[in-house]
Amino acid sequence: MDRRGTPRIDCALDATMALIGGRWKAEILCKLHVKGDMRFNRLMKELEMVSPKILTKQLREMEGDGLITRTVYPAVPACVEYSITPFGRSLAPALSLLAQWGVKNMFRNRVIFDEGTIVPARPAARP
Repeated sequence: MDRRGTPRIDCALDATMALIGGRWKAEILCKLHVKGDMRFNRLMKELEMVSPKILTKQLREMEGDGLITRTVYPAVPACVEYSITPFGRSLAPALSLLAQWGVKNMFRNRVIFDEGTIVPARPAARP
């Protein structure tokens, strides 16, 4: 990104990261992809550590980028539901690959479960 926060047009990865680079954006996409449409309060519960202000900001950015839709249902109080768009859903394979990379490379020293027993994870050899 340049200093103004605009994605560089010469780097496709930079443009992609501009869409999903927020602290909670990838996780929001994953939750909506796996669990379906959700109301704001359910998203808050699913994400646990996010503040309402930050969640609102990230949802608005994602809606503006066309990754999610926000549907307001006429009720008292107003019912707002978020869903992933086909454009947002198209990121699922890339997010899955990133998650696989994270499991392989970031959690080497974590404990894993093996047939009901806890064993230390074996460090993977780095290329």
